[in-house]
Amino acid sequence: MPIIALLTDFGMRDYYVGAMKGVILQINPQATLVDISHEISPQDVFHGAFVLRQAFPYFPVKTIFLAVVDPTVGTPRRILAARYNERTIIAPDNGLITLLHRDGNLEEIRIVENRHLFAASPAHTFQGRDIMAPIAAYLSKNDSMEYLGPLADHVELLDLARPTIHSDGTIDGQVILIDHFGNLITNISAMDLGGRGASWMTRHALIGPHDLGPIRATYADAPEGHPLALIGSAALLEIAINGGHAARQLKMERGSTVQLRCMQRPRIQKES
Repeated sequence: MPIIALLTDFGMRDYYVGAMKGVILQINPQATLVDISHEISPQDVFHGAFVLRQAFPYFPVKTIFLAVVDPTVGTPRRILAARYNERTIIAPDNGLITLLHRDGNLEEIRIVENRHLFAASPAHTFQGRDIMAPIAAYLSKNDSMEYLGPLADHVELLDLARPTIHSDGTIDGQVILIDHFGNLITNISAMDLGGRGASWMTRHALIGPHDLGPIRATYADAPEGHPLALIGSAALLEIAINGGHAARQLKMERGSTVQLRCMQRPRIQKES
């Protein structure tokens, strides 16, 4: 049975997610619907792009992803159907696929224009239900994308901040996301540190006035209530507090500066 994985900023209070699922099941009752998240921060395209990128590789090949974080819904912005690593995503062309486009193996990308597949009278404010959900459902029955519309010659991508790596090994980065636990996720990756290994421990992490010491391996490597830095499951540097909420307790937010400095080795005094 085909899998359709849904990601939105709709929340679960209103009817929006249920309506999209209903449309899909009318077209293909055999579809398996999986919720990635509907708690993306409202209209936060980067948050949606990040969560989509992290969930994407853990789904089976042939999965169809329906991603709707769409502040410009109803405007002339396009809707895309893109295939990366044998998985397909339906999303607005507003940067939501930025991280997949950067990291994935692009196989095909098309502009969704075949109105015969849309609802009879699509609402300008709910294209997730009236355009994207039907497209996802039809794709779950027919894997070919040729009938959706023409090939896209470009896509809209977010302008992502990159860390600065200095000649002395210092790395300047910033907080790009705050997760549910209050952890500060940065744009400094394990690859920026030379991959995984002991080289992590040779650097001190600093954020604002806080020197967090060397990079740790787990949240429990700091005493309860104390801040620390570690490489998280997304292979990115995180600032956390063992048992606490780092964003609140450290008074930091998205965009806050983070720095990694090489530790100074103690000098050996020569005997006179």
